[in-house]
Parts: sequence; C-alpha cells; structure tokens
Amino acid sequence: MIRRNFIKRTLIFFAASTLYSLMGNHVVFGKTRKIFKKYLRPPGALPEKDFLATCINCHRCGQACPSDCIQYINDPLNPSMHDTPYINPRQKACILCMKCTQACPSGSLQRIDNDDSDSIHKHVKMGIAVVDTNICNSYNGYSCGVCIRACPLGEETLKTGNWERPIVNPDNCVGCGLCEQSCIHYPQAIRVEPI
Repeated sequence: MIRRNFIKRTLIFFAASTLYSLMGNHVVFGKTRKIFKKYLRPPGALPEKDFLATCINCHRCGQACPSDCIQYINDPLNPSMHDTPYINPRQKACILCMKCTQACPSGSLQRIDNDDSDSIHKHVKMGIAVVDTNICNSYNGYSCGVCIRACPLGEETLKTGNWERPIVNPDNCVGCGLCEQSCIHYPQAIRVEPI
C-alpha cells in the first residue's frame, strides 16, 4: 500500500513537471517566469525582441529558400513566437544564399547580398558552432574532419588542428549549421548555439 502511494505520487509529480515544462513556465522561489527556448533564426535576423515585433509571419523567407531549411515554430501557447521562422541545422542547414533576406517584406531579416563575403561576415550572426571534444572523433583518436570540409567560410572560420580537430573561430563563425548537419557522430559533436 505504501509503495503504491509512493509510485502514484511520483507519477503525479512527473506529470505535473512535464506539463509545466510544456507550457514554458518555471516556478523559481515562488515566482512564475516564462522561459523561452532560443531558436536559430535565418540570416540577417534582427535581435530577437525586434525580430518578434517585426516579423509578420508571411512565410516568404521559407518560400524563397532553395535548400528548404527554414521551418516555422509551432507553439500556440506562445503567440509571440508561434509561426516565426527558424532553422534546425541538424535536419537542414543554411547555405548562405541570402535569398530569404531579399524576400522579407517586413525588414525582420535585413537584406544581404550573397556575393559579398564581407557583408555576410558583417551582418550574419545566427549562432556560433561549439565543439564537444568529449565525443568528437578527431579529439578521441580518429581522424575525421567532415565538419571542416563542410564549412563554406573556410579556414578562417573552422581551422584544422592535429588529427583534423576542428577549432572554431567565434569571431568569424556565422552559425549557418553546415558543420552540424555534416557531423557523422550522433549525437552531433559540433552544434550551433543560437545567438
């Protein structure tokens, strides 16, 4: 009987915790606060607060994307973020063509020319690639380097160390996610952290 009550209470606790996390609320010292997941926004995106205020959810950025990497947040419990564009690099990374920035009518994505690498470095900052050296093959005795060859910005962004160890230059990384998409390790050993 005591064991059954303990299991019942434990299940109720976990169900309530799951429901709270799904709703995006966390109770900290008696106060409820909203927790927002960080999303990797398309290139040229304004800072998050301005982006959410400016984006009109027209989906033109996704329609213009030739690699079909732009998805839309499905979160009706969070109306400010619902139906806004984001990129999941593990599924499909950005190829830095900048067509989404040219299709955006609201200005939430700043227009960037794709033939100007200086402009891309200056205006694109979706995220920064971070290497988990605990699981990266190249840091654990196996030469790999797949992520290094996938980087469109080359050696100035993702340098090659011994055993083809990836070394990220955070000043030059724009967060396109091609390194994360190409990583042969699961879970991926290199991930793009959104800005």
